[in-house]
Amino acid sequence: MNSENAIEVKNVKKRFKVYLDKGNSMKEKILFRSRNRYEDRWVLKGVSFDVKKGEAIGLIGKNGCGKSTTLKMLTRIMYPTEGTIELTGRVSSLIELGAGFHPDMSGRENIFTNASIFGLNHAEIERRLDDIIKFSELEEFIDNPVRTYSSGMYMRLAFAVAINVDADILLIDEILAVGDVSFQAKCFEKLKEIKRKGTTIVIVSHVTQQIKNICDRAIWIDEGVIREEGMPGVVTEHYLETMEERRMERVEEEFQKELQKREEKKQQEENKKLQEEKRRKEEKKKAEMQLPDFCTKIATRKGNKKIRIIDASMINEKGDSAIIFNTGEKIEICLEYEAEEDNIETSFVISITNENGVYCFGTGAYGGVDKSKVKIAAHNHGKVRFCVEKNLFLKGKYYIDLGIQHGDDIIYDYIYNALEFRVNDNDKAHVGIVQLEGYWDIDGQIVAPQNL
Repeated sequence: MNSENAIEVKNVKKRFKVYLDKGNSMKEKILFRSRNRYEDRWVLKGVSFDVKKGEAIGLIGKNGCGKSTTLKMLTRIMYPTEGTIELTGRVSSLIELGAGFHPDMSGRENIFTNASIFGLNHAEIERRLDDIIKFSELEEFIDNPVRTYSSGMYMRLAFAVAINVDADILLIDEILAVGDVSFQAKCFEKLKEIKRKGTTIVIVSHVTQQIKNICDRAIWIDEGVIREEGMPGVVTEHYLETMEERRMERVEEEFQKELQKREEKKQQEENKKLQEEKRRKEEKKKAEMQLPDFCTKIATRKGNKKIRIIDASMINEKGDSAIIFNTGEKIEICLEYEAEEDNIETSFVISITNENGVYCFGTGAYGGVDKSKVKIAAHNHGKVRFCVEKNLFLKGKYYIDLGIQHGDDIIYDYIYNALEFRVNDNDKAHVGIVQLEGYWDIDGQIVAPQNL
């Protein structure tokens, strides 16, 4: 083992047996042997990393990726199926806080019991006893049985013991939300103090800000292997971006399924149209103020419904319905409407806001009330498209309002936040809401915008 390292993990793999239908009693195991079928599940598929003495690293990744399993193998709660793990020095783990506490013993007695689990002898515990009690802020309750403690008091005492054993290596698993806000802040300060003294720290956390504040290096574990390691700010940003991309992929998949359902539903309604014409008209009046299926969950609607929007979608440059676009890509916003009568003078309006409510863009095809040079008339049934030849929005989430009205006075149908779409900016050379075409001229040298 390298003398500069406190921890060396080399090609570690971990397999668990997952039983499909395991018998509980001996009788069941003998009579129903076929129930004892299981499958091998590899949680870790070859993880290797070194931690230098005095270094703080953070393990991040989604649930089930192998973070906590790695930490438990470092504490020797479990052992790898393949590979080796080497540690040097005293190890303290903040994984199962309060493990070994006896409910009928006092807080003081449990300090001695729990600290001995971490390898301290009686004399060492005596020297640290006052510091542990002071840190826990439980002076007036320290001689009461711990069964009388609240859950917060219990966790504070356990944390105070684990943090005051002067370990060479400190292993922490998702337990930094201990006690109230002030006590949490004190825990963070204590961890920073321990780090300054040269203690090696390994933290597993879903709170990326904790990783940035404490760690020198972050390791992203994904599907049992190390996806990326490096500066905490960079690695956590890449991790969060990937998680968001995967979430949007699921949203897109659900959107396509919902789109297919809507098409099937529409076809069924067309087949029944002739037979249920009278009934459809009655139901139509009741449903006029209801939001159509295409609307977002936060959509709202107003208007007299003399003309009403019955469908809307967004089309990408391939001609497919979509809700995710790239900066620079062509976008078509389509809406379909019905009118109570033919040839109603009208205007069509579209406006776009971002997720923070900032008004980004608006346009209209106006008819009547001195706003248009041409007369626009709505038919009994029609379709309208607004074509954006080059989408200049930068990365973010946006909402579209759709409106049909007569000038500014009469609103036939207006749906706020009707559609939602997301823009991905692959260029990353700009920040803000929109991309402006341009270049830098530096002393006569033309320089293109660079990634920020």
